[in-house]
Amino acid sequence: MNMNPTPRSSNDPQNPQNWPDSKKWIVTIVSVNLALSVSFASSAPTSAFAETVRVFNINSETAYSIVTVFLLGFAIGPTFWGPGSELYGRRPVILGAMFAYILFHLGQALAHNIESLLVCRFFSGFFGVAPLAVDGGIFADIWPAIGRGPAASLFATSVFLGPVLGPLVGGFIASSSVTWRWIYWVMMMFAGACTAIAVIFLPETNASVLLLKKVRRLRKEDPENNAHLFAGHEMEDWSLKGIAQRTLYRPFKMLMLEPILVLVTVYISVVYAVLYALFEAIPIIFIETRGFTLWENGLIFIGVGIGTTLGAVINILCSLHYPGLVRKWKGFPPPEERLYGAMIGAPCLIVGAFWLGWTGQYARIHWYVPAISTIFIGASISLIFMSFLSYLLDVYLIHAASAFAANTILRSLVAAAFPLFTVQMYHNLGINWASTLVGLIGVVLAPSPFLFYKFGKQIRRHSKFAPCIDLEIEKQLEAEACSRREGSIMIP
Repeated sequence: MNMNPTPRSSNDPQNPQNWPDSKKWIVTIVSVNLALSVSFASSAPTSAFAETVRVFNINSETAYSIVTVFLLGFAIGPTFWGPGSELYGRRPVILGAMFAYILFHLGQALAHNIESLLVCRFFSGFFGVAPLAVDGGIFADIWPAIGRGPAASLFATSVFLGPVLGPLVGGFIASSSVTWRWIYWVMMMFAGACTAIAVIFLPETNASVLLLKKVRRLRKEDPENNAHLFAGHEMEDWSLKGIAQRTLYRPFKMLMLEPILVLVTVYISVVYAVLYALFEAIPIIFIETRGFTLWENGLIFIGVGIGTTLGAVINILCSLHYPGLVRKWKGFPPPEERLYGAMIGAPCLIVGAFWLGWTGQYARIHWYVPAISTIFIGASISLIFMSFLSYLLDVYLIHAASAFAANTILRSLVAAAFPLFTVQMYHNLGINWASTLVGLIGVVLAPSPFLFYKFGKQIRRHSKFAPCIDLEIEKQLEAEACSRREGSIMIP
């Protein structure tokens, strides 16, 4: 007998979907805090680059790779942690990865040469990306589709607020009397505190794993009568080949064949890279050009934080109509209804890039003028990211995990590369023209959400991976409307 892999009883207390909202929000906040602690560590060391160059006697390009190798770990890690959480459960994967993440932070704080620092940074990224890779699964485990929006917005905000807080806190530490190594100690303590909270308050949420444990317990209690019981989880192909098929082959196949996934991934990769490019560009604009201290330079990132928060709020406002659409479309409204945030964010990125470049170039322009532009950039990053990820989820549904895997790998690789040439680009082209180049890339990509909104339905019709359930429902709604019209005509 195959026991349903997902408990469906409306009153089954073992089903995470039936947990009280208070418990769901505790799990959500704990998960988001873990993601925040990791994303914070991705950028915090940028404030100590100058001291790192001096202590280890290296060039600036090598110092920039401290961020690059961390993001390379981000790119590789999800191929392990996503399948691992499906096989063993969310809790053991996240906690195990976070314990390793903390240990590699200890290695960074005690590193005596650049080689050991870079190795520890890579493995910190590799293990630390686990919450970012698994949190989406946790939210899907505990929240219904309609109620998932606020949790997803909170998570996306943490992904961007973390890197923004990094230079702010790091700049304060680097400007104080303590050693630069305290940046790494603070990262470790932050991660340790969040992990300790997770040990207490983060239960297992994967319903398939919970049911598997229940089936195994029943078989153990009564081997003779329950020998025929098994969980759907046991029927999955968990061989190395099967896992590789889902986590590597299918994502890259989709990336080659799906125009929606290709363009969305390129756009999100550029936006994500712009965020990490800011960690190199803003010091040039405010420290080199205007003489700011590290601490004052870190304060500029408050604008990016305000922008990302505003973007999250706007994205929620753009989704207020969605519950009504879910009811109208029988649970599967057109995915294009998720694109309003990206349509707002696309022009914001262009405005912010040109504004930052052409006001940041000239020291005679007061510092607050380019600083305000970072609000537009932060809002655009948040809006485009949240909107497009929701769009991918609704487009690909059962294949969304593969789409996300391809997106995560590519955007992390692109973001890892940007810090290596951002400084040279801003020095060689100038602040104005380097930012103009970013703005022009934004101009090229800006039409994509509008094009998808208008032509997305036609593109999805030809997809091999998009279920297009809304198109079938559209036919049903048209048939029902036609029947009602015919019925009204027949009434004398």
